[in-house]
Amino acid sequence: RRPCFRVCYICGREFGSQSISIHEPQCLEKWHIENNQLPRHLRRAEPRKPEVITGGSCMLTAENEAAYHSAQAQLLPCGNCGRTFLPDRLIVHQKCCR
Repeated sequence: RRPCFRVCYICGREFGSQSISIHEPQCLEKWHIENNQLPRHLRRAEPRKPEVITGGSCMLTAENEAAYHSAQAQLLPCGNCGRTFLPDRLIVHQKCCR
């Protein structure tokens, strides 16, 4: 059986229940640094931790699903091909996308 992991709402990666509380503040700080280095037209609003109101055993699954969708919302589409990228990777991709 796979251990229960929690998904970071900022980057979408999985972490253990103890390490997620350490990771999220560091990840948010890293997000701010990277976002401030982007051109103004590519900057995004700060991600908010999704609040899921459910009960029972499905709570972790619902929280992880909401966190994953929050992380995916941070991706930006390419104007040429429509693929989604993190803003810093989008700039690199657009140089070679036709």
